[in-house]
Amino acid sequence: MKTMRFLFLTQYYPPEPGAASLRLRAMAHQLMRHGHQVEVVTAFPHHLGAQRTRRHRGRLFFSEVVEGVPVIRTWIWIVPSGRLWRRLLNYFSFVVTSFWGLWRARRPDYIIVESPPLFLGITAYIYGKIRRVPYILSVSDLWPESAVALGLVKNRHIIRWSQKLEFFLYRHARYVSGVTEGICRSVEETQMIDPRRVLFFPNGVDTEVFRPLEPSRELAEHLGVQEKHVFMYPGTMGYAQGLEVILDAAEMLRDRPEIVFLLVGEGPVKPSLMALAEGRGLSNVRFEELQPFERMSLYFSLARGVVVPLRRHKLFAGARPSKVFPAWAAKVPIIFVGEGEMARLVEEAGGGLVVPPEDAAGLAMAVDFLSRISDYEWTEMAQSGHNYVLQHYTWDIIADRWLKGIESGG
Repeated sequence: MKTMRFLFLTQYYPPEPGAASLRLRAMAHQLMRHGHQVEVVTAFPHHLGAQRTRRHRGRLFFSEVVEGVPVIRTWIWIVPSGRLWRRLLNYFSFVVTSFWGLWRARRPDYIIVESPPLFLGITAYIYGKIRRVPYILSVSDLWPESAVALGLVKNRHIIRWSQKLEFFLYRHARYVSGVTEGICRSVEETQMIDPRRVLFFPNGVDTEVFRPLEPSRELAEHLGVQEKHVFMYPGTMGYAQGLEVILDAAEMLRDRPEIVFLLVGEGPVKPSLMALAEGRGLSNVRFEELQPFERMSLYFSLARGVVVPLRRHKLFAGARPSKVFPAWAAKVPIIFVGEGEMARLVEEAGGGLVVPPEDAAGLAMAVDFLSRISDYEWTEMAQSGHNYVLQHYTWDIIADRWLKGIESGG
């Protein structure tokens, strides 16, 4: 296969945390490993606690190299989470300024544009038409479907026009790349694109970053969880996760002082969760601020299990929460509180337990089970998840398969 030039267009790229940012980072590195050239156009750091530095202040553009990848950053309007119109202004500010970033980059063979936000596809389409460059729409979350399911978007005019844009972008994309089988099926069912041009690039894991470690005594003392069975939730605290189920389970287990729930991360629902835990007097629930992904193996080293919940909705039956794979890479069993695609993977891997969505009593029983089983049984379960990741979900395996799809023309 000839050497190609890929230009990434994404609102989120490291140092931003989150699944999309880490997946695109991995994709960029894997494409370079295969001998291709990569350049990224993204926004100034702004998401989930990522901060702009002095180098960004007073500038509309900023060029840098991030881990060997040339990155062009453009200005974005930062707004606190809140009303829909504020979020839309945030999205569209980058839709506009990213044009300048694209023109400063070298002409690519393909643009890879990340959705959501779906509106960024407008930029990729117009630029592609002018420069005669095809785009690959990378879909990590169906929009507006997911926003409607969560009740975040209710305006019927916005929903209707967003659906029209969604189908338009599918129809004109050279390829559509989905992060779950469910997303790929949904794209195919629109009949807006040949199924042979729908690619699969799921969330995976860097097994050199996320790895088994001996329990960190220093971190355990800092968190006050020495001699405790720690059940951890790592990542974004948003509406889709339905994290209240963890607080409900904690309330059911308040008479088990050796069990502690640790929620590590940031997100729009964190303040309300903290207030709810305090109001209920849940001393067995701890909150920790968002951590750099390089430090997460230290936190996993303390965990008896990692809890991964999702709300009950047919849309989420096709989800694959990215936090499962780093936990398995670190040899920690999963308790998945959900259904569908991820539940099937957990059962197939043998790397944890599955509980129906929003079932606090079931979660409490699963936590109790993992806290009581022998170290041998626990290690067997942890090893099964670890082996499954090594066989199927390292970034090099995922990227090799994805590139073969492009090589074969879809």
